[in-house]
Amino acid sequence: RDVEDEEASLLPLEREVLDEYARLAGNLDDLSAILADLAAEPSVGILDALRGLERKTATVFTLLKASVYSIVLQQEIADGE
Repeated sequence: RDVEDEEASLLPLEREVLDEYARLAGNLDDLSAILADLAAEPSVGILDALRGLERKTATVFTLLKASVYSIVLQQEIADGE
């Protein structure tokens, strides 16, 4: 009964704000459930994409190391002459 009296005494703007907060809380609950599902079972597509990215990153790293080694070696040869 007190809750009904309090709701009746709310201004329209106050009621609208409270309704928006309730809607926001519901949306956050939905988002939380979706994120929990995604975290529990990563999708196969994401895992495949990450594996491909890992391979490409490893290739780039190997090429970078080879380039740095080549530059250092060329400098040592030039310094030795």
